[in-house]
Amino acid sequence: MNRKLAVALASTAVAALALAGCSSDLPDTGAGGASTTSGAKDAAKSEFFDQAEYERQLKFRSAKAVDLDGDNSQFKPWQQALDPKLVDTAKFAKPGGGYHLCFSNASVDNPWRQVGWKTMQEEVKLHPEITKFSVLDAEAKDDKQISDIQSFAAQGCSALIVSPNTTATLTPAVEAACGTGVPVIVFDRGVKTTCPVTFIHPIGGFAFGADGAEFLKEKVPSGGKVLALRILPGVDVLEQRWAAANEIFAGSGLKVVGVEFTDGDAAKTKSIVNDYIQREGKIDGVWMDAGATAVAAVEAFQDAGAALPAIVGEDQQDFLRMWAKDGLTAVAPTYPTYQWRTPVIAALRILQGKQVPQEWVLPQPKVTQDTLQNFIKEDMPPLHYAMCGCDQMPGYPQPWK
Repeated sequence: MNRKLAVALASTAVAALALAGCSSDLPDTGAGGASTTSGAKDAAKSEFFDQAEYERQLKFRSAKAVDLDGDNSQFKPWQQALDPKLVDTAKFAKPGGGYHLCFSNASVDNPWRQVGWKTMQEEVKLHPEITKFSVLDAEAKDDKQISDIQSFAAQGCSALIVSPNTTATLTPAVEAACGTGVPVIVFDRGVKTTCPVTFIHPIGGFAFGADGAEFLKEKVPSGGKVLALRILPGVDVLEQRWAAANEIFAGSGLKVVGVEFTDGDAAKTKSIVNDYIQREGKIDGVWMDAGATAVAAVEAFQDAGAALPAIVGEDQQDFLRMWAKDGLTAVAPTYPTYQWRTPVIAALRILQGKQVPQEWVLPQPKVTQDTLQNFIKEDMPPLHYAMCGCDQMPGYPQPWK
């Protein structure tokens, strides 16, 4: 396997699993409760830190996005790719339409996946050449997804889309599906094989973590205190987010006073933040590896009557609205839900014999103060993810409510 592709597969494999609040059987390498300074760079470097992949992902952030349909006039990142290496798909071409797309989904057990799944359904509706769309939900169970993928072999699928529940366990099932001659598209989480025609994912965890840490480095004065809030230990993409942040904080002049795991729980987040406010007197910045409890973190400062810190959140509506209402100093890295549109687009390209990237790396924007108002949707649910690429789709916003 190409080394860079292998690293990318591993780095994105469990991103949505982490967002779902699920645990991993990997070892706990987090530094819960630890206090580090800018001089502890080498000693504190995570075993998940990979210098080459770190540099690759940071370079992707400034790479020019290529629209595979040649339309660079509009913001359509779901059909764009960064530094694409295209592969021929002529052997899969079935001109004329009448396509039966099949989708093996890991789960719809959290708001991120629910927003993405609705977006995919609406994308399918845009293409009359898709005459049948069969979907099986694995309910976050490996054994069920393996069975689901096997069952699709007898259903006459024109193409198979897979969002794997876990990486290693689903790899043999994906390889078996590839062996049927049906083109396989993997997205969101990866597998340990290059047999899929394309693997679709945003840039990755290092880029996400760096976006937030760089922001705090810019906004928090030298010597300022930063609290890092994490969801779970041992989950690849979250570990990489923290590894990137730790790399940037090292030598920055900032003092990381604590690295704590919140389990994605709002009440626990508030308790942790309050403890640090009482202990440290002042917290100047809060870095988070996922923004689900960013609102709870800010509320802890408000409840304590403390000055609001510079903070890293994500693109949920509740945080974006608070950011605007309370004048936060904030940034929101994203793991964009618009990626759920791309597998449908990819499947159609393949069935039409058009080239696709073997590794389809999607742009991974961040929400900044300058772009904040573009993503606030007051009529959407609090946990709606703004970077869905859905607000110009027919019927919006009702299906997402």
